Amino acid sequence: MLSVHNISKIYDDRTALDALTLTVQTARTTVLIGPSGCGKSTLIRIMIGLILPDTGHIRFENTEVTPETALQLRHRMGYVIQDGGLFPHLNGYDNVALMARYLGWAEDRLAVRIHELTELTRFPEDGLGRYPVQLSGGQRQRVGLMRALMLDPDVLLLDEPLGALDPIIQADLQDDLRDIFRTLGKTVVMVTHDMGEAGFFGDEIVLMQDGKIIQQGTLHDLVHDPVDDFVIRFINAHRGPLDVLKD
Repeated sequence: MLSVHNISKIYDDRTALDALTLTVQTARTTVLIGPSGCGKSTLIRIMIGLILPDTGHIRFENTEVTPETALQLRHRMGYVIQDGGLFPHLNGYDNVALMARYLGWAEDRLAVRIHELTELTRFPEDGLGRYPVQLSGGQRQRVGLMRALMLDPDVLLLDEPLGALDPIIQADLQDDLRDIFRTLGKTVVMVTHDMGEAGFFGDEIVLMQDGKIIQQGTLHDLVHDPVDDFVIRFINAHRGPLDVLKD
């Protein structure tokens, strides 16, 4: 579905990504995890064409992601960031409808699709008239998810979507998100810094350090067959959440 080959990105004299290659499998959830500054958010932004790599290339199915193709390909990719990334001057309905209106959807088609999405994300329809400042963090994130799903994209890209939420709201949204991924059968790439969250969502977990992939596999692979001391230290630092997940 989505692949990057030999991707490098350097900011000033800091290497964000270092000759990285990764293939994202169709209809599975791939989680990018690692310490702050390891390059996971840079990688997901390169996947969607928001920034360009210095070397290497990205392919979405059979099309290379370039400045010329990125805008059209983004119509087939949903993108969610922390706290929803909503436009503050638009209410919830208009935030969700933004791209579909740009593409010329009729208002009755918009209304039907948004109703479907409110049911899918368990968002109250009477909340669609509120502005982002009037919504809770979890509600803003659900609106952001609806906006990402509006065009029924082939791929969902989520950059720490639950990182700014308090633990109770985070837990509720985790359950709902996983149900949504399974119901829709979407290809998902998610960035997180939380190993418990990675294990909860991930069919495939990609552990990164200093712009490189250190280990890739299931949670079981990383816990029981770590490839080096960094993987062991990273896993041990998350032992509490992982033990809860196991129970």
